[in-house]
Amino acid sequence: MSSDWRSSWSKRAQVGAIAALGYPLINALGRTLRWRVDGMQHLDAIRAAGRQPVMAFWHGRILPATFYFRRRGIVVITSENFDGEWIARIIERFGYGTARGSTTRGGLKAMKQLVRDMEEGKPAGFTVDGPRGPARAAQPGAIWLAKATGNPVLPFHLEASRHWSLGSWDRTQIPKPFSTVALAIGEPIPVAADATDEEIERARLELEQRLRALEEKARALLKGG
Repeated sequence: MSSDWRSSWSKRAQVGAIAALGYPLINALGRTLRWRVDGMQHLDAIRAAGRQPVMAFWHGRILPATFYFRRRGIVVITSENFDGEWIARIIERFGYGTARGSTTRGGLKAMKQLVRDMEEGKPAGFTVDGPRGPARAAQPGAIWLAKATGNPVLPFHLEASRHWSLGSWDRTQIPKPFSTVALAIGEPIPVAADATDEEIERARLELEQRLRALEEKARALLKGG
């Protein structure tokens, strides 16, 4: 649906209702989860160096990522359409900032907002295969932001021991209550301010490879490895 959903009273009411229900449901579910985390030292090292992470992960892990990284001031891009509005309202209650736009609408405006926010000391978050896929194919947005700001890309992956998988393009994973969620954080990927198109593409491919390796790492964490 396009951004003119605002002209419809019923659509505005739906946005409010979804957001009002979504936050307490996600919050209640999140509080039942147990966590196994590997690689947090990579995030700590970025902050110790006076920088902020461009956090990068697959779209299908939005729900556990939203809960785990809540209240950290992370800024993310959300679409200006109907779905983007209720998503924004939910994640803002979890302490996220939002830059409105997408790869198809308002993308440049949103990226400029992210650059400004990072210059003010805020971290950024990217679902690198979003908003429409293809799944597990990284788009270059996180790499561009790293080049523009001097902040490194920080890849991570989450995997739940018990979960539901939706039939969406990204196979969104919803952890079941009281399940264990493994969070594997990888080494940062620096991107030089003068990186060429070829270097940006190499960094994008490296990001894909690291995310796939982190999937295996997260599954190993669930098995106690």
